[in-house]
Amino acid sequence: MKLSDVTEDFLRSLDIHTVLPQQDPFVMVGRLIRFAPDSSTTETIVGEDGIFTEDGFFSPCGILENIAQTCAARIGFYNKYILGRDVQIGYIGAVRDFVVRGRAEAGSTVTTTVDVIEEVFGMTLAEATVRCCEAVIATGRVKLATAGKDM
Repeated sequence: MKLSDVTEDFLRSLDIHTVLPQQDPFVMVGRLIRFAPDSSTTETIVGEDGIFTEDGFFSPCGILENIAQTCAARIGFYNKYILGRDVQIGYIGAVRDFVVRGRAEAGSTVTTTVDVIEEVFGMTLAEATVRCCEAVIATGRVKLATAGKDM
């Protein structure tokens, strides 16, 4: 597949499990809605009984995992559909300036965008913005490492 072949229809039909190393019940993204080599956006509905739902709201730990999995979905999509390689396992190496500004209630849709700042030697530094009902509920920077080669 070429980057020019990546359409909204294709992304809408994509099973998110095909681009993530995580599996249920630990999947914290519902679908990939936008992909570019240096950015991606996911949507997820906060589960009523999800492992990161506390007192009816998406926990800060869940939001952070959602950010990491949005990064993983970007790398996994690129590796699987553009390069034809396997999905890789990744690790959170560092979190900086992570600020939770609001809450996402169970049943609401969370939209997460990650923009790559730098990518070198299997390490990705990305800036993230998490929204719920158009309001920014969290921002931060994450550094992720992948096991093996990546983008």
